[in-house]
Amino acid sequence: MKYFKKILSPDDGHNNGDNTRGKKMSIEIAGMTCDHCAVSIERLLGKKAGILSKKISYASGRGEIVFNPDHISKEEIIDSINLTSAYRAKEANSNVLAETKVKQVDVIIIGGGSAAFSAAIKANELGVTTLMVNGGLDFGGTCVNVGCVPSKTLIRAAETAYHASHSNFAGIKPKGADIDFARVIKNKKQLVKTLQQKKYLDVVSDFKNLQLIKGWAEFVDDRTILVNGKDTYTAIKFIIATGATTNIPDIEGLKDIGYLTNVSLFDLEEQPASITILGAGYIGLEIAMAYNRLGTKVRIIEFTDRVLRTQTPDISEELEKHMKNEGIEILPNFRAVKFEKSGSDTIIHCKCPDGSFTKMVEPGKVVVASGTKPNTEKLGLNKIGLQLTRTGHVQVNELMETNLPNIYAAGDVVNTPSFVYTAAYEGKIAVENAFSGSENKADYSSLPWVVFTDPQVSGAGLDEVQAAAQNIPYEVSTVALKEVPRAIAAYDTRGFIKLIRNTETDKLIGARIVAPEGGELIQQLSMAIKHGITIKELAENFYPYLTLGEGIKLAAITFGKDVAKLSCCAT
Repeated sequence: MKYFKKILSPDDGHNNGDNTRGKKMSIEIAGMTCDHCAVSIERLLGKKAGILSKKISYASGRGEIVFNPDHISKEEIIDSINLTSAYRAKEANSNVLAETKVKQVDVIIIGGGSAAFSAAIKANELGVTTLMVNGGLDFGGTCVNVGCVPSKTLIRAAETAYHASHSNFAGIKPKGADIDFARVIKNKKQLVKTLQQKKYLDVVSDFKNLQLIKGWAEFVDDRTILVNGKDTYTAIKFIIATGATTNIPDIEGLKDIGYLTNVSLFDLEEQPASITILGAGYIGLEIAMAYNRLGTKVRIIEFTDRVLRTQTPDISEELEKHMKNEGIEILPNFRAVKFEKSGSDTIIHCKCPDGSFTKMVEPGKVVVASGTKPNTEKLGLNKIGLQLTRTGHVQVNELMETNLPNIYAAGDVVNTPSFVYTAAYEGKIAVENAFSGSENKADYSSLPWVVFTDPQVSGAGLDEVQAAAQNIPYEVSTVALKEVPRAIAAYDTRGFIKLIRNTETDKLIGARIVAPEGGELIQQLSMAIKHGITIKELAENFYPYLTLGEGIKLAAITFGKDVAKLSCCAT
């Protein structure tokens, strides 16, 4: 007798030629936000033994799967999807989504931003069972949702529009840009969704020891939390990583005018004709430059005497000059004391520098950018005696320890520099110190930072005021970009490079830069501070001619020579 084998495609139910008939199942999947989600789920299922074929559709929210029941069950397929943070699956026509609730774990991470995910990744490496509880902003936190990612893409879009109508060269006359503001915002939203998925949720999707849930966590005692007022979870250790949010000042009428913050402004698809920004810190200034260049008329009200008040006056003055040259109105020493609506206009009552009062009319939107406050109010910290700073931040030491031995904290909620990269650094340190017995310390003595205005402002280490406060003998050298060949050749000499050295050791202890793309220079200077490089070594190093980095060499030389009297490539 002859045997005839029927060769079937995977959808017909055979396991790639092994003669074992497969079974089909249809599933419904909640949580998909784009086609990339469907691809991610297909990729996840493709790693499972026994999956013969899979077809996931974002449009329908369904999937068709053929599997070998000898190698994998329906339940295992559904569980593999439900173990991810973003998606919930059930068999079609089933009434209940599969859900696993872990009640006791090694560590509970409260928050869902950079510090939280960094902590979760390190916990996974250490084999620590982890629960992440996130309320407020979606997973990914401030940076990807309402901070770094949306602001920097809008800044770049605005730069493109600006350079389409402005030229440094007399022989080049740009003809302007056709700006589709709504499209810019929609593209930004899609970018946020994509990066949230790829850089956060996908990264932890296969962590078997991690469960993510959405909800508000409140401490019952120092080892127990209540989530959404109903579910109780306990852990050996806790990491508070709840971040920070815009600090809304208590000004009469403000809550009644429909003000915006960066959270709501960046999602506004209808371009405001004008905006008034409360606050001239880095958030307010980045918003001001981006929206001004996209065609919105911008005014800034700042209650202190200058922009970027945390920096030395030379930096504030240089940046303010260029912002005013682009048409941004800046009102230092003005304090808003009352808001009221008049039809579609907002009337802003302000106290002027001379003590008198004036009224300003804002036909567009009011944007609050008056600093941030840590998200600690809903955590029930008063019940457990957790120590806070005067500003409400969680008080931590260099090990990211709080005053309670089993509770750590990291990110914008604590009393450390507030950057996405410092948050990630702290989340990792917190888990290492909590579970590996190490004593890793956060060291910010050479921390680099950037304000993404144009020109950019960047820094690392100490400035002259901070050096004096620490009784460090110091000397300052500043070279204007008008002395830097790269800037001269580009007809863009905005800004300066400033170096601060210890006069006893000649070591670089600080740097401040105001320059187009000045943020690209600061890492080199951060490393020089970290590794104790001297000014002499900076001055004698090689720098490619006609790079902005050559300005560092010139600033180092300027400690001993007048750079204006040197030839090109001089030493």
